[in-house]
Amino acid sequence: MRVINLGPDLSLAYRPNLTNKTKEKEDYRNFEAGSLKERVFNTYKLMHTNQTVDFVRRKHLEWSNCNHTEMSMMDAIMSLDQLVDESDPDVDFPNSFHAFQTAEGIRREHPDKDWFQLVGLIHDVGKTMALWDERQWAVVGDTFPVGCQFQNSIVFRDSTFLENPDEINPCYNSKYGIYEPNCGLDNVLISWGHDEYLYRVLKFNKCNIPEEGLYMIRYHSFYPWHSHGDYMHLCDDKDLQMLPWVKQFNNFDLYTKVTELPNVEKLRPYYQSLIDKYCPGILKW
Repeated sequence: MRVINLGPDLSLAYRPNLTNKTKEKEDYRNFEAGSLKERVFNTYKLMHTNQTVDFVRRKHLEWSNCNHTEMSMMDAIMSLDQLVDESDPDVDFPNSFHAFQTAEGIRREHPDKDWFQLVGLIHDVGKTMALWDERQWAVVGDTFPVGCQFQNSIVFRDSTFLENPDEINPCYNSKYGIYEPNCGLDNVLISWGHDEYLYRVLKFNKCNIPEEGLYMIRYHSFYPWHSHGDYMHLCDDKDLQMLPWVKQFNNFDLYTKVTELPNVEKLRPYYQSLIDKYCPGILKW
């Protein structure tokens, strides 16, 4: 097992070639236009073709034992300097900046909730899988349940599931599929990605982030649920109680994506103190 220490030199904290650009809310998550449209569509096409019940179960076995490497949470965050999310129509800069943007947005609105700020910082850290040779379509993008009918609110629903074998499997293509009504999202297989992976890492390492924060991390990419109201028939009372927290987090996750990049080196000491409080030391990944 490797111990990774990236150090501060990988930070791209100052990039003068990028200038500030203000976006209106309606301009976010535009999957129909823009310079990144083809890249985004191709990523979702691969995702929606290959994310099946069998695939998701295999990924749980592959990643949930956290035996791939060891490193600190800050090193994991800074490793995202090397990653540009191929599913995101809004940004084309390294994911590490988005981490600090989200955290700072939460910090301005919730200066008394340090755990919430930390969730903003680390929510995408599971994307490190893509740096360890996992394919991006199994790491990034909106998530959705497998094992039951794919709902219409899923991005590119009409054109990207045609080759997914679960689409025509009668065990999986009904409203409930393999699930019971109101079984709870904890009992539902969600398409494999960085959300579930980071949730598993935090639980494995016994990090003491509150349950609300764990829900934000685990389901922040589950847009069909938290933004479109689908799959409510699978939710239990706990899911419904946590939904407002996931919705609140989504506002910061989405609307802090601007090209004005934060001074990461200036912010690191404060956020290191939060890491030391909630998920200290060297973690198993």
